[in-house]
Amino acid sequence: MLAIINAELVMKDHYIPDAYILLKDSKIFDFGKMKKMGDITGYEVIDVKGAYVGPGLVDIHTHAGGGHWFYNEPVVAAEFMLKHGATTVLPTLYFDMKAEQLMEQMDVVREGMSTLPHSNFGGFYMEAPYMNPKFGANRENNPWKGPIDKNDYEPLIAKGGDDVRVWVVAPEREGIKDFAIAARKVNPTVRFSVGHSEATPQQIEELMPLGLCIGTHHTNATGTLEIYPECRGICVDEAVNYNRDIYAEIISDTIGIHVNPYNQRLIRRIKGDDRIILISDACVFDGPIPDGDLYDGADDILFDFSGEIAGSKLTLDQACRNFMKHTGASLVDLFKFASLNPAKAVGLTDRGEIRKGLKADLVVVDHKMNVQKVIVDGQLAIEN
Repeated sequence: MLAIINAELVMKDHYIPDAYILLKDSKIFDFGKMKKMGDITGYEVIDVKGAYVGPGLVDIHTHAGGGHWFYNEPVVAAEFMLKHGATTVLPTLYFDMKAEQLMEQMDVVREGMSTLPHSNFGGFYMEAPYMNPKFGANRENNPWKGPIDKNDYEPLIAKGGDDVRVWVVAPEREGIKDFAIAARKVNPTVRFSVGHSEATPQQIEELMPLGLCIGTHHTNATGTLEIYPECRGICVDEAVNYNRDIYAEIISDTIGIHVNPYNQRLIRRIKGDDRIILISDACVFDGPIPDGDLYDGADDILFDFSGEIAGSKLTLDQACRNFMKHTGASLVDLFKFASLNPAKAVGLTDRGEIRKGLKADLVVVDHKMNVQKVIVDGQLAIEN
């Protein structure tokens, strides 16, 4: 049992200053103002001396951590992300691998993360297999360009089972609805995300009844479908913005290359604070930075070997700090974008906010979202 005292609790829509929180049997047992705290005999006590305590961060879209692919070194990658406050991660597997390789990677991740003393494995985010071959880093090595065939995808769906939280799809691909139906038969609660796509709004909306509720790295790797000269087309970004039930993932890097800071503020205004998800999209690509000064200061983004942007070096706490700088978001807002919203979007309803009975995953941070301590299942896991 763990008691955290003298905290400023970050709730879903407000703060509780001068507070305590009690953790018992891996759950949040009680919390409130210090002056109302009862007897805590038998509890291990951590005095955070006025620091902020919020729900553990939930990174639903991350391929790597600290320069290590999850599919190669899951323990190292997971522990790095945990140190930065991500008490839940969804290791993300990519479409540049064949089915057999993706299934092997699932085994490596499952086996490795099961050995962690404080596991932060929340399931898989499958940025595979059926994207539009026109989009995405390393797309020249995409082995899924041919027709969608159930003989190819059924073994992959079966291997993922209930561990797959999200399948990213390009709704314009012929046969994608059959794939989605097959995935839902194996896991009725699985979600779909539109990404690496130039689908029309109608094609996207046709998949929403099957569980499409996320826009993968919103405004990145999507088409425009311009029909009339000098007139902006209506495509994926517009559909994600318009549909209230679709969450928008945002990669908020330091200088705003993935998503321009003005666009981050615009998306927030359009979508509202309960539909924004911050992600790291961390990768390990080491391609060359293009010549010139266009990317000066961009020390947290990556490039593939063709010189195109290929994910980031971000951790979710850094993404929060960047989003705070770009949009003026408060800590209450940031925990919504990096904990509550992503947990809700992928169906992890047992975490993401401070509420009695929920999973006792917490982070202790300062006012700039620098992580000081990490608690997993009611136990101190990290002390920075």
